Amino acid sequence: MIESEKKIREQICVEVINNPNSVFNVLSPEEKENLLQNMSCSFFKKGEYIYKEGEKPLGLISLKEGKVKIFKEGVGGREQIVRMAKPVGFIGYRALFAEENNIASAVAIEDSITCTVSYDMILKLIKTNSELSLSIIRSFATELGFSNNRTVTLTQKHIRGRLAESLLFLRDTYGFEDDGVTIKVYLSREDIANLSNMTTSNAIRTLSTFAGEGVIAIDGRKIKILDKVKLDRISKLG
Repeated sequence: MIESEKKIREQICVEVINNPNSVFNVLSPEEKENLLQNMSCSFFKKGEYIYKEGEKPLGLISLKEGKVKIFKEGVGGREQIVRMAKPVGFIGYRALFAEENNIASAVAIEDSITCTVSYDMILKLIKTNSELSLSIIRSFATELGFSNNRTVTLTQKHIRGRLAESLLFLRDTYGFEDDGVTIKVYLSREDIANLSNMTTSNAIRTLSTFAGEGVIAIDGRKIKILDKVKLDRISKLG
């Protein structure tokens, strides 16, 4: 690795550690320096795997830039998206701390950058810094609560409710473009279906129905939410 690239990667890791929204922000200057020495930076193009189901996790992965889908492969090779990640969230942590192989795969849905902390280093910090431990526990507990809610959504709501909830989830996760209505993530119809636990044809049909009702507007992969109140009502009624 040339010196300039090494400095760029190191700077990226420094930004992750010092990010006000990162759990690492509670560390002391000395702990941050030790963390930096045990952190690596990786770049992923859109569509590239960050890790695959069945692989052994190498460390705690923090998403610095980009968007990532975490999914399991089901019957017939069909994907079920279980999480969508944004900076500066963690991915792949369940298997790491359970000391198991990954039970899902992670793919970049746009060009992304990750920073990975070695397992030994993160364990050492957790054992010696109670604030970090509590921050990580809170982060994991939040994700667990989300997973529980998604389980209810995907098993009890009808197609319209599931799709509406997924659109609201994407809005809440990634926000809007500058126009205040376009969801700031562009998924394929297949990904929207896999996020909503439905077939691609049902997703396409339901999106078209929402558009016909004036709830959303569709321009390729761009989805605009035109009637937030009605979309929320559809999601709640299920």
